[in-house]
Amino acid sequence: MKKVSPISLLLSFASLFGFWLIMSGYFDWFHMSLGVLSVLIVLIMNHSLKQHSFYADEKDDLRHLRYGYFLYYLLWLSWQIIASGFHVAGIILRKSLPISTYIVRFKADLPSAHARMILGNSITLTPGTLTIDIQGNEFTVHALTPQSISTVVDDNMPSRVARLFTKERKSVVYDVRFYSSPEELS
Repeated sequence: MKKVSPISLLLSFASLFGFWLIMSGYFDWFHMSLGVLSVLIVLIMNHSLKQHSFYADEKDDLRHLRYGYFLYYLLWLSWQIIASGFHVAGIILRKSLPISTYIVRFKADLPSAHARMILGNSITLTPGTLTIDIQGNEFTVHALTPQSISTVVDDNMPSRVARLFTKERKSVVYDVRFYSSPEELS
């Protein structure tokens, strides 16, 4: 069993309470106290889950998260989501645009399971791409067009995720393979 750090608990409380405030839309004492109570219940119910390690390289790396860069990353990711949304809308509205879907497999040298989870979710949040599977450091992603996956295979998004945990700039993506049909994956 691993020990849960106070920083992790504080970040979990702050993010869940922030989500409560955004979703409820009420900022009076009654609703805010209900939010605090609800968040505390969720944290108590999930406390035993936080004490177990589910991955071999799992660690409490939230202490090493670069919070200033994290805010920058959220803004950058938001822009990627918007730009990709317009790209997919353009594909839908102009039927003459060729759609050449394919599956991409690549490996990413990221520092932890949290970093791999952030990259997989960031890929899926970006319209036109879907993370199908993550096995160790190998990602399998479905892409609607070559432009949809370009920020991933050109190492832009994965290196930004790596920089969430370290200041070192290095190439993260390697061994990129493209498949035009699911049958080729075997």
